[in-house]
Amino acid sequence: MEEELLPVPKHVSLILDGNGRWAKQKNMPRTYGHMMGAKRVEPIIKAADKMGIRYLSMYAFSTENWNRPKEEVSALMNLLAKYMKICLKLSLQENMRSIILGDKDGLPDALRREALRLEDETKNNTGMTILICINYGSRDEMLRAMRKMMKDLRDRGEDESAITEDLYASYLDTSGIPDPDLMIRTSGEQRLSNYLMWQMAYTEFYFTPVPWPEFTEEHLAEAVMAYRTRNRRYGKV
Repeated sequence: MEEELLPVPKHVSLILDGNGRWAKQKNMPRTYGHMMGAKRVEPIIKAADKMGIRYLSMYAFSTENWNRPKEEVSALMNLLAKYMKICLKLSLQENMRSIILGDKDGLPDALRREALRLEDETKNNTGMTILICINYGSRDEMLRAMRKMMKDLRDRGEDESAITEDLYASYLDTSGIPDPDLMIRTSGEQRLSNYLMWQMAYTEFYFTPVPWPEFTEEHLAEAVMAYRTRNRRYGKV
C-alpha cells in the first residue's frame, strides 16, 4: 500500500481561516481568535518539519484585510510584529529559513523592520523554509512582477518575445520556491481568496471545517494522508 501512495508533499500551503468566527461563537472579540490562532502556528510548523515537508507557506494577512475594522487591523499588526520575534527564535533554534511574501513597503514600520530582520537573520539556514504572506494578494503580486519584468526588458532593449513562464515566475515573490503540492484551508470555506493563484495551477486542495484555532497536528496529518492517496496527472491521462 505504501508504494501506491504519493510522497509527502514538498510544499504545503495553509489558509489560516476562521479565527474571528471561532471567537464569536465563544462570545469573545475577534482579536481573541487571532491571538489563539497565532498559538497554533508553532506546533504546526514543528509537525510539518517532522513529516519531512520542506516548505510551509501561510496566509497571515491579505491585501483585502486592510478593509477590516481599524481596531482589528491595528491589533493584527501588533500581533504579527510580536510573532516575527517568536518566529525568529524558532527559526534559529530549528535551522529554518523564513521568508515574507507580499508588499513589505505597505507595512507599518515596526512590522516591516521585524520582517526584514527575520529574513536577514535566517537567510543562510538550511532546514525547512517558512513562507509568511503579509500584505499579500496574488493579483497585486502578479502586477508588481509584471511591472518590474517589463521595466527590465525595456532597460535591456528586449520586447515581449523574451517573456516565458520561467522568466515571469522569477519575478514573483516565490522566485526559487517550488509551487505548493497541497493547499489546506480551514473553517469550511472553499475558495482561494486571491492566494498564490499562479503558483497553485496544479496544487491539490484540501478543505476542512475545523477552524484554525482548533487545527491540530493530527488534522495536518489527515490532510497530508488525503493528499498522498490522490493521483496527480497534470493534465495527462
